Amino acid sequence: MSVKQVTGPSEVDERLAALSTNVNAVRAIASAVEGTIGPKGLNTMLVDRFGDVTITNDGITILEKMEASHPAARLVINTARSQEDEIGDGTTTATIMAGTMVAEGFNQVIRGVPVTRVIDGIRFGVERAVQSIEGRAVSVAGPEDERLYRVALIAGREHADIARLVVEAARLVGRDKLLDPGFRLADTVVSEEGARNEVFSGIIVDKEPLSDQMPKDLRDVRLFVLDDALEPDEIDDEALATEAGFRKLLEYQEQFRQDLTKLTQLGVGCVIVDRGTDDAAEDFLTDAGIMLLHRVSSREWRKVAEHCGARPVKRAALHKPVEDLERYLGWAERVWQDEKLEHVRVMGGRAKPMATILVGAATREVMAERERIAKDAAAAVQSAVRGGLVAGGGVAELAAVQDLRRGRSELRGMTAYGLDCVIEALRRPLGQIVHNAGFNALEKVGEVEARHEGGGDLNLGIDCDTGEITDMAAAGVFDPAEVKVHALRAAGEIAEAILRIDTIIKKRDEAGERNASPPGGSSSGDSMAGRFS
Repeated sequence: MSVKQVTGPSEVDERLAALSTNVNAVRAIASAVEGTIGPKGLNTMLVDRFGDVTITNDGITILEKMEASHPAARLVINTARSQEDEIGDGTTTATIMAGTMVAEGFNQVIRGVPVTRVIDGIRFGVERAVQSIEGRAVSVAGPEDERLYRVALIAGREHADIARLVVEAARLVGRDKLLDPGFRLADTVVSEEGARNEVFSGIIVDKEPLSDQMPKDLRDVRLFVLDDALEPDEIDDEALATEAGFRKLLEYQEQFRQDLTKLTQLGVGCVIVDRGTDDAAEDFLTDAGIMLLHRVSSREWRKVAEHCGARPVKRAALHKPVEDLERYLGWAERVWQDEKLEHVRVMGGRAKPMATILVGAATREVMAERERIAKDAAAAVQSAVRGGLVAGGGVAELAAVQDLRRGRSELRGMTAYGLDCVIEALRRPLGQIVHNAGFNALEKVGEVEARHEGGGDLNLGIDCDTGEITDMAAAGVFDPAEVKVHALRAAGEIAEAILRIDTIIKKRDEAGERNASPPGGSSSGDSMAGRFS
């Protein structure tokens, strides 16, 4: 790598050397995940410095756990993480297309095409391809659509048991819930070592009753959710040292006892607390036959409240009359402790539908991978309901190539070279899937393209078992259109960001500079002047 020293403690890469090292970093990231794509994709083993092993073919898991210090590599990983957070799937496809787009863009720059023209062509190509994919998307009526099982099966890496669980969970929560922007079906996935696979209407709270003497199985339960500690009002140490302060403490304790009595008057069967619990409250609720779960995570108690129709309150609300507290209560058909798995289930809430997908395995390592698989399948199913389906197996991307080639005539000058970068990126997923299946990618992609160009069905792709051309939609191979669109846009964003980097400058240690530089030292303008000398 060519490095030029400038005035001051900075290092600068020459323009093409900077682009070259960035491109190589992106290629390396793409090569780390490309072997996992498709039904014949293989696993990757990740080993940490302690010797702990993770075996997976989940793209985002590989990217997040791999050691990557290069800034361009980290840019790709961060973009993939954003794709995962927003859509929940498609990170491998996005990374592979980004690697191809960046590499092709670099080749065009080496040939003398201005970077700005390449970027213009990439922007045009990405948007035209997005329109093509969205235009071919077929809507899904709702979670009862039988094609969703195929979506879950493909995203779930052919695990039929997990695919069935995910589809059943989608049907339990319903279409409206799946369309809710604030709801993620993937978040309903819970894994437990030694558990059996199941899905149910309700929530798992990863806590056990505070006391062994509390009830373990309740029916027709009224719930009270406290977004606070279940303790008396506090008094500071300084006031407590006075007689008046001590009397105030006794008043608070008496008020607290009366507040707890209100819960029994309301017929509350289960109390869920965000923070700690006073010993007196534990004894009182135990004697009253009330199940108490404390230090419950906010994610879990919020789900319980939403499912059961409870209104979470602060402890000051307990001072209100009994009739006012009534409206804060939730209701569940059953609350019971699973002693084997050491958690509590809240089931059959009266408010919003909620499902839990419980995935089990014999070992911790297998359990973690099955959880990742279930989350991918759940994210794909929800995405399909939101944005519809397209033919899978890399076919939707390849079909978009035909639209891009027709749109080439709309471009002037060297911008068309940027469009070629997008075309190559769109061809790459099918090529990699075919390669992972043991066939010649160049030959098979060429065969499919020839059929597409000859007016054939744009759903045609390659059967990874036989290598023959087949109708992917008829074969039940579907992908969510939304995943494809976001993956393509993510790849375009990465390519544009990398290709725009003209120079890499190592930043000075600003804290050290402030401490070491004497007054009247060289200004930033003096330092940068060396760059142009």
